[in-house]
Formats: sequence, C-alpha cells, structure tokens
Amino acid sequence: MNAHHHPQARRRTLAKAVLLSAIAIATLSGPVTAAAQEWQPTRPIRLLVPYGPGGSSDVIARAMALEMGHALGQSVVVENKPGGQGSIAMIEGARAAPDGYTLVLGHVGTMAVNPAMMPKLQYDVDKDFAPVTLLTRVPMLFAVGPSVNAKSLDEFISLSKARPGKLNYGSAGNGSAGHLAFEMLKDTAQVNLTHVPYKGTGAQMTDLLAGTIDAASAGLPGFLPHVKAGKLRILAVGAAERLPALPDVPTVGELGYPGFESSQWFGLIAPAKTPPQVIERINKEAQKALRAASVKRRLEEDSSTAVGWGPREFTTFITSEKKRWGDVVRSAKLQAD
Repeated sequence: MNAHHHPQARRRTLAKAVLLSAIAIATLSGPVTAAAQEWQPTRPIRLLVPYGPGGSSDVIARAMALEMGHALGQSVVVENKPGGQGSIAMIEGARAAPDGYTLVLGHVGTMAVNPAMMPKLQYDVDKDFAPVTLLTRVPMLFAVGPSVNAKSLDEFISLSKARPGKLNYGSAGNGSAGHLAFEMLKDTAQVNLTHVPYKGTGAQMTDLLAGTIDAASAGLPGFLPHVKAGKLRILAVGAAERLPALPDVPTVGELGYPGFESSQWFGLIAPAKTPPQVIERINKEAQKALRAASVKRRLEEDSSTAVGWGPREFTTFITSEKKRWGDVVRSAKLQAD
C-alpha cells in the first residue's frame, strides 16, 4: 500500500505542504508584516493639558490616560501646563519630537478660539499638529452664585438689563470656553455684563461660591459638587438638549433663544509629522478607552458626551469650529490679554 492511499500519510504530506507554503508566504511577506506591525511604545507618554487641575480638561485627560496606559503597556502621564490661554502647552506640543511620546489635549479654546483672538499666536493649528481623536463634547452651563437673586435665566437677564455692566461673570481665562459661552449669551440676549478672567476653573469657582463674582459658565464637573451642596444655582444648559444629570434645567434654546449651542470639546492631537502607524495606534486605544466602563462612568458624571471621531473627521470638525467661534470672537470684538 503506497503512502498516497494511506489516510495518515496523506494528512502528513498535506500538513507538510501547508507548512512549506506558509513559510514561503512568511518569507515573501516578512518586510511587509514588519512595516504593518503595530507601534509599541517603550517608555511613558506625556499628555500635555493646557489648563490647570479641576476642570473638564483635567478630568477627561486623567480618565483617558489611565485606561490608555493599561492598553499601551506604558503609563500616559498627564502634565497640566496652564497659562497664555492654553498656548504654553500648545507651543510645547508643537515643538516636541513627533515620535508618539508627546500628545496634547486639544480644546475648542486653543484650536478654534485662539486663532481668531490672538494675532501673535506662536503655534499654527493646521501646520503644527496632527489631529488624532475627537474625544468628547461638554455642554456649557450657566450658573449664578449665592449672592445673586435670580431663580431663572429670565430673571438673571432682567437683573442684568436693569443694571447694565454692574453684574459680572467669571471664566477660566480670557478666550476660555466659559468666556465665549457668556459672550454668545450676551450677544443673543442683548445684555451687558462685565467679564472677570481667572487662571482656571478652580479659582473662579472659589470666588463664585464666595459671592465675589455673580455668575459663571463652565462644564458640569466644575459645578457639580457645589450644586449638590446647594451652594450654586444652574440656570440653563448651553447644549441643544437637556442633560440627563440635570433633567429639570432648561436649555438656553428652550428659553426663547432657538439654535443657541455652546459646547466645549476635547481631543487628542500629536505634533505634525508623527508617523501614521503611531497615530493609528493612539487613535485605536483612545476609541477603546472611550468605550471602557471606567471612562464611560467618568464622562457620565461630567455630562460629557463621547464622540470618538478619528483623524479625518476631527480635522474637518476643527475647520468648521474655527469658523463658528471666529465669528463669535469678531462680533464680540474680543481681544487677547
């Protein structure tokens, strides 16, 4: 009985043939597979955050960093670099080596507002950075402190109209999302309020609680503990829809200003010329992190909506946001510090 008629022998011959062809393919495609291999970081990655601790940017950055660090096998270290309307972190990011070991948390302020507001901007949003992932959007809320006798946005607007320029509002800084949200509201409701810029969300909250300033606009994270403690009153939500966390708080649009939409957003950006496989890997892990239970829970607590757009959609979005907020800056004649 020759080998070809024996089932076991036939299986062995077949197995050998399969193995040989697999080796041949592997040999042929060796260099290709190496090039397509996933980028694997060999040391910690820095994530520069353009604002101080305590605000939405910090919360989102830390939740993402922790989750992405597990998946990448290297820690992602958050570095808060506030100052210059977020420019300090952006300039450092623009000048960093494009090797995947420096990322920046991009934000509506640094990427869509500053280009319109700061004529001497020392970074170029389009040329110096490679968009990676649009992570989340955070609706802006409008709140008043304990010293203001207004139970609703209407009452606050009436109060402002009765005393033009006498009421003030704080923000996390000149050109910050809170500053622009209030400028948009001033423009929409035709009121005159005085702007008081702070260095970060934490500092303005302290003064809002103390009654030093009358009102402020920020994302929910900065306000939430104080709202729960009954020390602050949120009058309206700047998003298109009410927030699940604050079902009783109306949107500005519902209150007679249709189409009003003021959200801040956060995304990961890398220095320009960062290799495509690095961007691909970071985008992949960011998308996964957005779906992770720990991050989802953190975002929910902050009423932050996960978006998860990759490099292409994020790039298009940045262009449209630059136009939208550029219009607000020009119509309010806002000037950089």
